[in-house]
Amino acid sequence: MARGYRDRADDSLLTLLGDLPELVRNLVTAEIDSAKAWISRTAKDAGIGSLWFVVVLFLLFWAIPVLLAFAIIGLASWWPAWLAALAVFGFLIVAVIIFALLGVMRFRKVVRRENPGQAIATDVRLVKEAGNDEL
Repeated sequence: MARGYRDRADDSLLTLLGDLPELVRNLVTAEIDSAKAWISRTAKDAGIGSLWFVVVLFLLFWAIPVLLAFAIIGLASWWPAWLAALAVFGFLIVAVIIFALLGVMRFRKVVRRENPGQAIATDVRLVKEAGNDEL
């Protein structure tokens, strides 16, 4: 038979029950090996994917100044170059302020949220207080 399987149709119940611990151990070992292989493949894929994102961020880092230069040059066709550069700079400052405010508001939500450790500490404190009140 393929892969070491044998016909167990003629085995007695006691033989089958005696083989059960070994079968369970083999199953658990196979599952652990499968999990290790999955973690290894997933970590490798995540590492390669992260590398591609680093490449994207590097290219984006250089694409943003090109876009800003394009905007300045485009506006300079109607305005003086100094005014076009000042307008693009002003737009960037306004965008920075808006995104900073959005970030601050999001972090305020995080700070106000009770984490699981705090919830457990509160529960323990309440149980201790309830236990002391009953005594």
